[in-house]
Amino acid sequence: MQLTVRVKPGSRKGPLVEASGDDLTVFVRERAVDGAANEGVVQALAAHFGVPARDVVILRGHTGRIKRVEISGIDSVQVDR
Repeated sequence: MQLTVRVKPGSRKGPLVEASGDDLTVFVRERAVDGAANEGVVQALAAHFGVPARDVVILRGHTGRIKRVEISGIDSVQVDR
């Protein structure tokens, strides 16, 4: 399943995943330095959906705040958590 996520790096709220319509907002404590925020996004999404981190892949947006991610091993029904 592919999702669009908006990332808020350096957030005190993180790690947290909030749903807003069809998109997700991911708050992570890590700053956007040397890929730390991307790793935080992968970890937060894996924990939120209950899948291993290896099943979460960032497809596009590695250097931006809006990312396209693919999550393997879940149905689209589980997104409504």
